[in-house]
Amino acid sequence: MAKALKKLPGVLSFQRCLMVTDALFFNVFADGSISPLPVVRHGIRGTQNINKFSDEKKDNDSIKSAPRKEIPNIQTTDSAKLDPLAEKLRVRFDVRFLDLSSALFACAPGKADDMEDLTAFRQGLTAFIDKGKESAGVTELACRYARNLANGRFLWRNRAIAEHVSVRVRDRAELDVRFDALQVPLNTFDSYSEAEKAVAERIAAGLRGQRDVSLLVEADVDFGVRGALEVFPSQNYLEGKGKDTDTAKDTETGKGKDKSRGFARSLYCVGEVPKYQDKYSVQERGQAAFRDQKVGNALRTIDTWYPAYGERGLAIPVEPNGASLDAQLFFRNEKKISGFGYMLRAGDMDPDTPEGMFLTACIIRGGVFSESA
Repeated sequence: MAKALKKLPGVLSFQRCLMVTDALFFNVFADGSISPLPVVRHGIRGTQNINKFSDEKKDNDSIKSAPRKEIPNIQTTDSAKLDPLAEKLRVRFDVRFLDLSSALFACAPGKADDMEDLTAFRQGLTAFIDKGKESAGVTELACRYARNLANGRFLWRNRAIAEHVSVRVRDRAELDVRFDALQVPLNTFDSYSEAEKAVAERIAAGLRGQRDVSLLVEADVDFGVRGALEVFPSQNYLEGKGKDTDTAKDTETGKGKDKSRGFARSLYCVGEVPKYQDKYSVQERGQAAFRDQKVGNALRTIDTWYPAYGERGLAIPVEPNGASLDAQLFFRNEKKISGFGYMLRAGDMDPDTPEGMFLTACIIRGGVFSESA
């Protein structure tokens, strides 16, 4: 048994073993040709719908006579829509899993750390990783990642509104498999198909050190309608939301009255913005896409080992504290069941147990696990 440690090293970090590209959006036409699907910026005239109600004691006349400016919600927004002649949406990205042995990026003492403890920890962690690489636990993790490719979880909202989704996964050699994504489970990980196992074999090979195992993933999404239908790429988060244009300085005081911080409701896109566009009309912003982080989050939504899974029945992303944005909760907020607690006991962990598989998945995820005194 490894020496029991009281805290993690002052410097402890892992590089990601899951490399994924942005997922680009394309129109798919009846003849099989494709074209980039653009994000467009435009104006809309909506209505105000805020959970704010008038005092019930006020008479109806005062409510009916609300100022007209309080009713409309005129704004600039971004949209991504299929070409009017397109039949499907295609989402495409590459993914590659890296050697687990290269995951440990930094392991160094903090001011209060004992070098003997640090050496013991590093030896225990290295032994866990070396044993884990050849374990059945890594095979199971690979099957779980493969399932999240097969079921199209990475499509997010687009999957939820689809009538049919076909996912194709291939490598640079012989692998070329297809999945009826809506028939593949999202929240259970068992009874894997032969096609899933074939993808998992390539993923496990990457985690075990083989280099030429990148995968090309394509999902064709049929929404059951034809026309310029809205689809949903990543959104951008910007701090300090402002208006669409800068407010000019006051001519008398020289002070800005309402300095904008930029457009705050934009969609993520890649590539160059077309030049010489009419600023008073609809403008193209680039090709719609999912960020790599959003795709990665979907692929690592494999944690069914957290205590509340039996009650909820929903897989959550592998996060050290079990953070779930959907539920706005931490499902592993007790140290003993967190990635940090498991990391502290890495030298005694069995990589084939649920705890060991979760710890390995945390290492694949990467991140900082340092602990101060």
